Amino acid sequence: METQSPNNIRKIIHVDMDCFYAAVEIRDNPTLKGKPVAIGGPPDSRSVLCTANYEARKYGVRAAISSAMAVKLCPELILIRPNFYKYKEVSEQIHKVFRQFTDLIEPLSLDEAYLDVTQNRDFDGLATPIAKEIKRLITKETGLTASAGVAPNKFLAKVASDWNKPNGIFVVPPEKIEEFVLQLPLQKIPGVGKVTLEKLHQHHLKTCADVLNIGHQYMSDHFGKMGRHIHIRSQGIDDRPVTIEYPRKSLSIENTFSRDISDDKELLDEVDELIEDWFSRLIRYKERKNPSSHPYKFFIKIKTFDFQTHTVEQILPEDIIHEIWNKENLSNLAKEFFHQLFRQSRERNNAPLRLIGLGCRFNVKETRKEKNRQLNFLEKFEESKV
Repeated sequence: METQSPNNIRKIIHVDMDCFYAAVEIRDNPTLKGKPVAIGGPPDSRSVLCTANYEARKYGVRAAISSAMAVKLCPELILIRPNFYKYKEVSEQIHKVFRQFTDLIEPLSLDEAYLDVTQNRDFDGLATPIAKEIKRLITKETGLTASAGVAPNKFLAKVASDWNKPNGIFVVPPEKIEEFVLQLPLQKIPGVGKVTLEKLHQHHLKTCADVLNIGHQYMSDHFGKMGRHIHIRSQGIDDRPVTIEYPRKSLSIENTFSRDISDDKELLDEVDELIEDWFSRLIRYKERKNPSSHPYKFFIKIKTFDFQTHTVEQILPEDIIHEIWNKENLSNLAKEFFHQLFRQSRERNNAPLRLIGLGCRFNVKETRKEKNRQLNFLEKFEESKV
């Protein structure tokens, strides 16, 4: 449900924690302060980094590069294995701060979220003082810093939160939108990745001003739907409301091995371990978030030693989808289907594997209907409280 002020202008804050995982570890171990720190597995584990602090980023170390590459770039780098249970606890502290100011919170990850404070009357209803107070309380409660962007929509708020990092705040008032957006490089627009950016540059398009000068029709003709999206964002337009929670479309788990594995028995043992972990997560999700959701498809994902990814899926028979929410029945069914899918994947590709993943997909449309029919029942669950 959209929440807007009388003059139809939203007040959106995007809060983004600074180097969140690394900052938590440095907070808990002050001897790490001032040293290059990254969160990830050891260099010989083929792990990739979750994040790196600013000292490490000076060397080119960043999220998503391999631990091995990170150590080559920065030999003094201190690598710490991630502790997501701890990070989740800190994230819950941060969200308690958010809830002091609004219930309209859209989490993007453990360390960032959109907040709609349009209806908040604290600080005379001004969003900037609210953002400053949120930052202050986060530091008080967690010992960590956050950056914030304040703007009339989600796109501009997210761009703004990155403007004065770390521990900064940047505001894009309605009357400054045109001035602010014209200078933006196109890579600041969500969805504009490396390939799209290269194509844009081939057309001599580098900023939002370039897009507006060349016009809507040109963007549509040469870039299709993405071109129309870029043209809209280049005007600073974003009508998306802050959404409290999206319906989950899938739930999966995967494991990258420390070495390539070719033995099927060893791989099947790994599948069994993944099934147990996945099943416990599925039950927690059902009980805490969406008791009316039903998996309608199981899938197995494998990645071979040469980085080729293959996925095998199977739709569950219609007559059993609603009959499996006995935990024992579902557990047995999941094992049967996952084993079957694993055998199919190995028949198609018997190469050594570096990764196995598995999961299920939910029938989102059906879930929404179920929610409407069972609204009274669902009130005791978290999802219905919004």
